[in-house]
Amino acid sequence: MKSNTVLPDDYALFLTDLKERIRSARLSAGRFRPVFKPRPRSMPHPIPPAPPSSLRRRRVLPVLAAAALLAACFEPEKYVEKPVDQLYNTAMEQMMEEDYRNAAKSFDEVERQHPYSVWATKSQLMAAYAHYQGNRYDDAIAALERFIQLHPGSPDIAYAYYLKGLCYYEQISDVERDQKMTDLALATLKDVVTRFPESRYARDAKVKIDLTVDHLAGKEMEVGRYYLKRGNFLAAVNRFKTVAEKYQTTTHVPEALHRMSEAYTAMGLHDEARRVAAVLGHNYPGNEWYVDSYEMIEDKPVRPKKAEQPWYKVW
Repeated sequence: MKSNTVLPDDYALFLTDLKERIRSARLSAGRFRPVFKPRPRSMPHPIPPAPPSSLRRRRVLPVLAAAALLAACFEPEKYVEKPVDQLYNTAMEQMMEEDYRNAAKSFDEVERQHPYSVWATKSQLMAAYAHYQGNRYDDAIAALERFIQLHPGSPDIAYAYYLKGLCYYEQISDVERDQKMTDLALATLKDVVTRFPESRYARDAKVKIDLTVDHLAGKEMEVGRYYLKRGNFLAAVNRFKTVAEKYQTTTHVPEALHRMSEAYTAMGLHDEARRVAAVLGHNYPGNEWYVDSYEMIEDKPVRPKKAEQPWYKVW
């Protein structure tokens, strides 16, 4: 636009109005300037300089040495194949020396190196026996269960079942504790008698079955006496009845019948007490527990009184 050009009136008014608006806007901005300055951003931490190479080497070398030492300590044993007779004889020598832990490892090595030999099957059973002799019953049971699954037709299968029952039998605790192992021992020993009645292990299994059943009856008697002593007569009767019905061949039955009669008497059920005492007298005449029941029911002593000792003593 040239300098001598004349502007229209409306355009001149527009420029004048625009200048007034700009001036007002500048005054307003100066009047409402913020008082607080914005907080400066925190500067990042400076990166530390790298240590010298000699210091880095001094730090790394001990770590490498420790790692090498640990690797040497946990280095697995080298596999050395040996003849089967040498491995088996070594295991048997360790058994003779009562080194049962290493003997079990040696028998396992026989199976690992010669899995298809006749000695491998024998070694499986001998490893279980080594665990049993070393009182590691859980390991023995696991080895025997594996042997039973792999060799159901083995001529030593009866012994495997019998040894498994012994592992449970050796863990039977007293009557004041849980009788889980007693139940497992009873079931396993009964399995021996049922599966192999003509084997030489069946006779000893029967003896241990009787002892195990007597132990379970003793547990029931212990609980029944506890209830009777604390006045819970109905619970006591149920325990004693279990002994009389489930464990009839044990030595605890006479006492169980007497305690039942005692509990019925305490509850006021005299007819029931007499009935149980009659069963006791019929099956165990002259037994001390029957005498106690008779004296309790009839309320009169039947035992002869002991002669009183004189105050002097004759030599």
